Amino acid sequence: MKLKDLSLVDYRNCRDITLNMDANKILIIGKNAQGKTNILESIYFLSTLKSQRTSNNVELINFNADFCSINSNIIKADTEIELDFSYSKEKKRELKINGVKTTPKNFKTVLKTVLFSTTDLLLLRGNPSDRRDWLDRAISQIYPAYDDRLSKYDKIRIQKNNCLKDFLKTGTYNSTLLDVYNEQLVITGSNIIYLRKKFLKEIEKNAKTKHLIISETENLEIKYDCSFLTEDEAEVEDIANAFRCSLDERKEEELRRGQSCVGPHRDDIIFFINGNEATKFASQGQQRTVVLALKLSELDIITEKTGDEPILLLDDVLAELDDIRQNYLLKSINDRTQTIITSVDTILFEDEFLKDVQIYKIDNGSLI
Repeated sequence: MKLKDLSLVDYRNCRDITLNMDANKILIIGKNAQGKTNILESIYFLSTLKSQRTSNNVELINFNADFCSINSNIIKADTEIELDFSYSKEKKRELKINGVKTTPKNFKTVLKTVLFSTTDLLLLRGNPSDRRDWLDRAISQIYPAYDDRLSKYDKIRIQKNNCLKDFLKTGTYNSTLLDVYNEQLVITGSNIIYLRKKFLKEIEKNAKTKHLIISETENLEIKYDCSFLTEDEAEVEDIANAFRCSLDERKEEELRRGQSCVGPHRDDIIFFINGNEATKFASQGQQRTVVLALKLSELDIITEKTGDEPILLLDDVLAELDDIRQNYLLKSINDRTQTIITSVDTILFEDEFLKDVQIYKIDNGSLI
């Protein structure tokens, strides 16, 4: 899979730019806040219809414009596919594949990406929601229907919360309706948990090897942390039964608090290095090694599961890595992976690496 070109119109500070992206390695150089990250964000957006920086798509539109657009031609399995996205301040969205309007579900099946940014380096020390978001984004690249499950679960959870809040206001609630919501959450939520656990097992196996190569002596383990599960619940039915029991046990607590206290929206991912919880005991360098291993493993697993080599997006991340981790990252990228890198300058890259690199310079949203 490869981007052939990319055109942005009024996308954040990129008023009107077109990049030829025929090369396997592309380097975008510029000072901070000039538009480098916006370019990578737009590519990631084409693959997921989500921004890693905002949940409000209106923020993607330039302050002085009424709409923004992203256009790209992609080579996938020797076939050229054109993707078009546009969004207006009236929140009207239009998606096209090869000039024909399409659904979000179909649109997201075309392009695969793995984004590695400086924000990801804080993954272990961030909130549980940050780790859940990383996991959910990775799974969605492999199973496009997974996004629909997440959306369905959230809608049911909001409806249930409204029911619980009614109890706080009035002292009464519709017990039959609450039972219906709980059963719907169990059905949808147990599938989400099952896929998360399955994916984490696969990524752990791959990341263990990469982590050991970088660290030389440290063993990485990853655990899916769910309040009502032990290691024994491996099948969807087992997870669903444990979910139901936990909902029954904590029913009074949920009524008292007016919110859903049980489910995948509360879960976390815990990383261990040589048996010690990385969030609490690992150094900054150790935590960055974990994230590096995770991102490269994500790349491998998406390739293995979909048959498509994702595009690797490295957003200012090299400057935050020491020489050992920089070298490992750059040497791990095979020739089949199109890699788009942003950086302040070229000083971090060896001359040998720069020989085959296509370089763009950007200033205030324009190419120079």
